Amino acid sequence: MYEYIIGKVTMIESNHIVLENNGIGYLIYVGNPYAYHFNDEIKVYVYEHIREDENTLYGFKTMEEKEMFLRLIDVKGLGCKMALPMLASGSVSDLWEAIENENIHYLKKFPKIGDKVARQIILDLRGKLSNDTSKDKQNYEELIEVLKGLGYKQADIKAILDKVDIKLPIEKQVKEALKLLLK
Repeated sequence: MYEYIIGKVTMIESNHIVLENNGIGYLIYVGNPYAYHFNDEIKVYVYEHIREDENTLYGFKTMEEKEMFLRLIDVKGLGCKMALPMLASGSVSDLWEAIENENIHYLKKFPKIGDKVARQIILDLRGKLSNDTSKDKQNYEELIEVLKGLGYKQADIKAILDKVDIKLPIEKQVKEALKLLLK
């Protein structure tokens, strides 16, 4: 399973890009291939979809996009090829708002999304999404790594983690965490 691939964009087509890494060209289906630029060195978060007759990579610019994609493909009747265009606009927050506000008309604007699938998306995902979840998760992980690097034990870090304001810049999070750890 791949988390991400860092490489150079060597080809841009209508529904995919080719990302070269160590002499291997990975064909990655993306929502908006024209958001990428030829010969740019980039990091693409990927989801590997394996079936008996295919092995496909789907790519995303951010971890937040990937997490939304994973939520969408869990919806009954919604596959990878239907979920990917929903992220093409690049606005996960607009999609999140449409689901939370039960905006069926917004969801039906996407290819192959009809009334039935739009209602299923709302039914399965409404109230289960958080607009800041992935960013908070990344902030917590970064804070944990910094504190581990300073020599603190995992158990001590977990004990104070929920008391640290994760919305602060990392420098202030570390200061706050160190104050709590030194008590």
